[in-house]
Amino acid sequence: MTIGKDLAQRNNVIRAAVMGANDGILSVSGIVIGVAGATTDSFAIFIAGFAGALAGTVSMAMGEYVSVHSENDAQIKAVATQKAALANHYEQEFDFVKRQYMTQGISADLAQTATAELMARDSLETTIRERYGFTQHHEISALAAALASMISFPLGSLLPMLAITLLPVHLRIPATALAVLVALAITGFSAAHLSGANEYKATGRNVIAGIFTMIVTYFVGTLIGA
Repeated sequence: MTIGKDLAQRNNVIRAAVMGANDGILSVSGIVIGVAGATTDSFAIFIAGFAGALAGTVSMAMGEYVSVHSENDAQIKAVATQKAALANHYEQEFDFVKRQYMTQGISADLAQTATAELMARDSLETTIRERYGFTQHHEISALAAALASMISFPLGSLLPMLAITLLPVHLRIPATALAVLVALAITGFSAAHLSGANEYKATGRNVIAGIFTMIVTYFVGTLIGA
């Protein structure tokens, strides 16, 4: 296994783990705060949270597995398509790569030379990279992503479940909400950092999503419990 593939695998597992934890926090906090708006029964709140955590764990793991598998299948299909294209229309593929370099500001002569060298070295790799934007043999493990999500989702869900059931009744909702928002800020920042996005905007969006979720579910819970 190459260093590039090792790095891609590691980043994918970390991404799945962070997103799994984030979804566990967000989903289960919405459930338990909604139920807490309807009843003060700690056992009922805990059971609702546990059911949501169990369902979310299975759903997230299967979602990761199917998503990553689909991406890998699409890459395999693209490789097969490109092999056929090179076998039957090599000159067209050569011209496509050359045009790609020219659109980046490279002169026609230099683009011709670069294309000729790269196509001679590995025409399949070159055309796949330019047409589809990925590198061969860097498929991500769907199983690893699913396992990371399966572990991290319930771990994330523990925070709101424990806070809402263990704290005194008069503190449980505001204290749980505060703990959840801090946790969402951490996971939002981490996810953005891994993906190269703006950390502060992503953190803000994640926190706002948490606030909105908890307000809506609490309001619905109070209506049902009234």
